[in-house]
Amino acid sequence: MQAKDFLLELGLEELPPKAMPVLMQSLRQLMEAALQTAELSYREIEVLGAPRRLSLVIRGLAEKQQDREVERRGPAKQAAFDAEGKPTKALLGFAKSCQAEVDDLQLLETDKGAWMMFRAKEAGRSAEAILPELILQSLQQLPIAKRMRWGASRDEFIRPLHWLVALLGDDVLPLEIFGITSGRETRGHRAHSPGVLTIESIARYRDQLREAKVIVDFDERKASIRQQIHQVVGQVFPAAEANGIHAVIDEDLLTEVTALTDWPVAMIGRFEERFLEVPAECLISTMKENQKYFHIVGADKSMLAAFVFIANLDSKDPEKVVAGNERVVRPRLSDAAFFYETDRKQTLESRLPKLESILFQKSLGTVLEKSKRLEKLAAAVAERIGADTTMAARAGLLSKADLVSDMVLEFPELQGTMGRYYAIHDGEPAVVAEAIEAHYWPRFAGDRVPQTTVAASVALADRLDTLTGIFGIGQAPTGTKDPFALRRAALGVLRISIEHHLEMDLSEIIGAAMSGYSDTASFEPGLHQVVFDYVFDRFRNLYEEQGVSSAAFLAVRKRPVRSPYEFHQRILAVESFRTMPEAEALIAANKRVSNILAKSNLPEDANQQGSIDEGLLQSDEERALFDRVVRSEETTHPLLNSGKFAEALSQLAQLKSVTDDFFDKVMVMTDDAALRENRLNLLKRLRALFLNIADIAELSS
Repeated sequence: MQAKDFLLELGLEELPPKAMPVLMQSLRQLMEAALQTAELSYREIEVLGAPRRLSLVIRGLAEKQQDREVERRGPAKQAAFDAEGKPTKALLGFAKSCQAEVDDLQLLETDKGAWMMFRAKEAGRSAEAILPELILQSLQQLPIAKRMRWGASRDEFIRPLHWLVALLGDDVLPLEIFGITSGRETRGHRAHSPGVLTIESIARYRDQLREAKVIVDFDERKASIRQQIHQVVGQVFPAAEANGIHAVIDEDLLTEVTALTDWPVAMIGRFEERFLEVPAECLISTMKENQKYFHIVGADKSMLAAFVFIANLDSKDPEKVVAGNERVVRPRLSDAAFFYETDRKQTLESRLPKLESILFQKSLGTVLEKSKRLEKLAAAVAERIGADTTMAARAGLLSKADLVSDMVLEFPELQGTMGRYYAIHDGEPAVVAEAIEAHYWPRFAGDRVPQTTVAASVALADRLDTLTGIFGIGQAPTGTKDPFALRRAALGVLRISIEHHLEMDLSEIIGAAMSGYSDTASFEPGLHQVVFDYVFDRFRNLYEEQGVSSAAFLAVRKRPVRSPYEFHQRILAVESFRTMPEAEALIAANKRVSNILAKSNLPEDANQQGSIDEGLLQSDEERALFDRVVRSEETTHPLLNSGKFAEALSQLAQLKSVTDDFFDKVMVMTDDAALRENRLNLLKRLRALFLNIADIAELSS
């Protein structure tokens, strides 16, 4: 079967830059799924994108579907013919529905009965006939947050469609989308090649657009920008690499700039040194968010009075382009300098009353009320983790004060960062200033956590106050909706606890968080456990990313552990235990013991350790197991007290041989009630050794 290449290009008004990568990925996935469902084979799919176009190239596309055998089962044999052997109405109707004669039908006989059957070969549809359907279907399913209409049409898409290229092999594929008929005419760069461009062939598509100053391949354009940035810095700053001078390439900004440009050209602009007196984060934010510029730093990471910008044309007068960008950025930097100077005229503490005007949540009060709760809760956390309670309380109170500063109102992403600068200016202790910034960490997966215990105290208090309050008013996350980022908050609690090795009772801190709302809201009695379970259940997500088995998670989750760090240590111990040669047999033994004990008639309140009468230990195997259990209790007890769970499980692995012998030679559920109870209590002691760490029986799944 012959194969052809296919090209689709949607010529649009400038696409939203942040939407382009999502559209490209989704179009690929949708077309792959559509072609698979249609059983139309292909070699590869490539999606290309530039500011004014979204393109799809399918290589090695089959010219048609494979022919296939079609089978339809009709009426049963007894219902297909009358007593005289003539076709019934049921059979005639079936033949007609198949567009066949009765003689074309076959009898299918099986063990379950006999039926009339129609078999035929159905010719595969051509790619030319199928593609228009698949394309329209895929475009309708693209994830577009805001669709728009244009002209008199009621069609909706991300941007108006102005031209449409559709080539199957060397020929135009007849296709109409949003009232635009397909052809082979496209457009080049708005400035460099404003006229109509006729695509000669799919093989020449990229080259023709390149000649028209459009790099249509998104990844190629992105790589070109990255390379140009390095080159232009090296050209403008002699020995830049040797001196550690380089542009800081933010990946999100690079992706956005790639989506904004057809023909990227990197250039360097400068600004006055006086602006460097403003915190670098402020300058970076205004240049990045407003101008899409990359800042430049020296070897000591300090910012230089220069930036890289990406022009969307190859200008004949580059100095003019540079001067224009320098002129545009100057007012932005002046605004940042003004905000910084103005903000420092007020202390953070004097800003606290203004937090009354910001609503945290309508049922939970204002940000001022939250700040006062954080003052107390941060101190309570600090007391439990050995941090300075006075410093934690002060940082908790001031942690949100910068939200009403001019700089943060203009650049919300600087919350916390500006709080640190303003706290230092106000003469607050360095540990307080650091905590004001760091209490927002981690902000995303892989982000750093607060470095000091004071900052960790405020970070935990902030997250647990939010979790408790939002759960308390019945707004727990549902499905994909999590407007208060509670999942991220819970994961933050876990990461901070683990990475700081915090031996704290999370249940106690949740209780303290609930008491902070006593004057604001009334919560249901069961809220405490709901919040605790929600936070601990986020461990599952954390461990999935790390490749930890769900069985290990469940094994530890079944134990009454209240410290996230201790929970993590137990998980590590169980994962290590699973790799031991004795693990499989001991897991099976634990499962067997669990099943035996579940079916026994011992009272539910029987002592977990069990009372064992050594005089009733009849066999050598019983006595050997009892002796090893007693010795294991003695050796593992200090290990468990010091949190050495992996070492404890390693010690318990030595129980394998005596446990195997016991089950091979000893009948637990004997008719003698005293012996039976004694042996059950021995098994309970054995099981309790493992339950001190995790329910190892869960690993059998």
